[in-house]
Amino acid sequence: MTACLVLALAFSVVDVAERPVPLRTGIGAAHDVVSTTKKEAQAFYDQGLAYLHSYVWIEAARSFNQALRIDPALAIAHAELSIAYTELNAPEKARAALDRARTLPAGEHDKTHIELRALQASAEAAPRDAAKLAAYRAALDAALAALPQDEELWLQRGHAESSDPAERGQGSTAAAARFYERALTLAPGHFAGHHYLAHAYENSGAIAQALAESATYAKMAPGVPHARHMHGHNLRRTGRIDEAIAEFSAADALESAYLEAERIPIEYDWHYQHNLDLLAASYQYVGRMKKAEELLRRSFDIRSPLVVQEFNTRAWPLFLVARGRAQEALEAAAAMASHRSPVVSAAGHVAAGEAQLALGRYQAAADEANAALREVRGAEAGGLVAAPLQALQAEFFLRTGQRDKGRSMLREVAKKARAAPGPDAWTQALFTLEAISKAAREVGDWELAAWTADEMRDHDPHYAGTHYALMLVAEHNGDAQTARSERALFEQYWKDADRDLPELKKR
Repeated sequence: MTACLVLALAFSVVDVAERPVPLRTGIGAAHDVVSTTKKEAQAFYDQGLAYLHSYVWIEAARSFNQALRIDPALAIAHAELSIAYTELNAPEKARAALDRARTLPAGEHDKTHIELRALQASAEAAPRDAAKLAAYRAALDAALAALPQDEELWLQRGHAESSDPAERGQGSTAAAARFYERALTLAPGHFAGHHYLAHAYENSGAIAQALAESATYAKMAPGVPHARHMHGHNLRRTGRIDEAIAEFSAADALESAYLEAERIPIEYDWHYQHNLDLLAASYQYVGRMKKAEELLRRSFDIRSPLVVQEFNTRAWPLFLVARGRAQEALEAAAAMASHRSPVVSAAGHVAAGEAQLALGRYQAAADEANAALREVRGAEAGGLVAAPLQALQAEFFLRTGQRDKGRSMLREVAKKARAAPGPDAWTQALFTLEAISKAAREVGDWELAAWTADEMRDHDPHYAGTHYALMLVAEHNGDAQTARSERALFEQYWKDADRDLPELKKR
């Protein structure tokens, strides 16, 4: 990693967001005619929109700030800037930007967008207040009746189908698709509809459609890391793992070059670490464990301001447990358990519990589970820990003489994991199933091992680990023919795996 990426932080993300920025190419086209007579201000405003639609929050903020340097009276740029600042965890700057937008004069189009943003921000501040979300949706519908040719409003209305008022498109479901399709009808050259449709189709399990949309998005915005990353999601889901790795690698290269050129600390770019995690998981998927280890360790060492990203670093200790390195996993889990966030700390205790189970230290595992429970009691976002904690408790029961209870709970864990929407959850579910299958074999519960292996086949028949699990079950059952066919598939899918993997040794 280059030196500039690991410098001590001498400036804040807000400082970076206020730096001047040039106009760029390769990021996709977005255009919304706003109340400025200055052509350059319009161009930077459009660039800010394009970056918002690809979740490049820093560059969106820089672009809107650049538009405001050129035209300080461009009220709508302040409103859109408030979104970027919200996503950059700068709430005071976000509120100030929105307040400024509402005090400046604006034309009808711009004023409509500004007031909609104000309603959305109000709903974001009270996410459990259904009335505020309903008011925001109603205002969007009224705005669309008055401005039916405004593709940005149609995109926004698609986001508003979510129960989360802070939705930016990642959580889009099938119900949002018709709004994105309408936006594309109005502006075929606007990439954002394809981006959000890819998310909507992913989340509803329509992977073939998601793949088509993500391919278009990546083609229309080739210089955007998230566009390449999104396409990697869907290539992976269709068994095209080598192409997926190429897309995640391309995203990593784009992001690394950008961070180095702009001298931006990696901690400030949420997407860099997120992409690194999926690239690592993809190498793990194809059996290239040394490469996966390198990337997971690098990701684990990044200190993110985002709780969810810090929570996701649990992938490193879980990887170590899966590779039979439980003592190392304990050390990594301990670092997580000392985190200032109770949610991340709880995740660390859960990971430590998994390592203790692997070491046969059952009382220590129970103590870690109880510590996790204490941490998340009443904590905001504590729900993130619920599924991992349930899996830990279930495996504890399986290994300590309460097999029926453990088996029942693990089946529930498996079903919940498979039902979770989104591409990241899909991969996590696969590795969760694999861990359950391994635990079942280790305690001699071959009924559970067979059931889980079948679940793995249904979830992803392209994964080598699926066929490894099926092969072991067949061997146990004395079914030599099935064992041979499953071994052939396992070796085919891991043809490029590390040659020293224990799984590849002839039995």
